[in-house]
Amino acid sequence: MKITTKIKDAFALGQVLQQSRMQLGISQRELAKLLGTSQKWVWEMEQGKPGLLMERLFLILEKTEVTLLAEFDTKDVPKA
Repeated sequence: MKITTKIKDAFALGQVLQQSRMQLGISQRELAKLLGTSQKWVWEMEQGKPGLLMERLFLILEKTEVTLLAEFDTKDVPKA
């Protein structure tokens, strides 16, 4: 099943990234290794930690009236 959600701020983006990562069954440490970054950076992204890039990204989205959507697959739960 696909889930589509509106991303209105850095926290919402972080939650979607975390959910998707967990659906894939990979840890923050594994994702960090794939990205060539630190586990702390992945954690900060998933927590929606404020930063200049995120502030500017969501400001430009707001000012240009652009809606950011995220879509990811969920693992289907077998029916009993």
